[in-house]
Amino acid sequence: MILWFTVVQIAVALVAAAVALGVFVRGAAPNDYSLGASALVGVLLIVQIVVAIIAPLAGSPPAGDPLEFWMYLVVATVLPFAAGFWALIDRKRSANLVLIIVHLAVAVMLYRMLVIWI
Repeated sequence: MILWFTVVQIAVALVAAAVALGVFVRGAAPNDYSLGASALVGVLLIVQIVVAIIAPLAGSPPAGDPLEFWMYLVVATVLPFAAGFWALIDRKRSANLVLIIVHLAVAVMLYRMLVIWI
């Protein structure tokens, strides 16, 4: 994993959680901002998959258990897309809570992946 890219991903996930929190506090349904932030988190995780495939080939293998790392990465990648789909289907204010929880979980999972890698 690339340290600066992981830090950027964690920051984006936390900002996405803050955006969803702002929409929730306003009492609105999920909007383009909260869903767009969720999509950005998902796209960055897809880029992380590519980085995680290339990094061992370039001589930077994970120091920890590779299976644990990949399970974290796969689950973290699925979460924002699943929560975004849920928010599209369930257009209630409470769908923003799901987005908040998912983005906070992704931030924690990214930190854990970084610890496993280095």
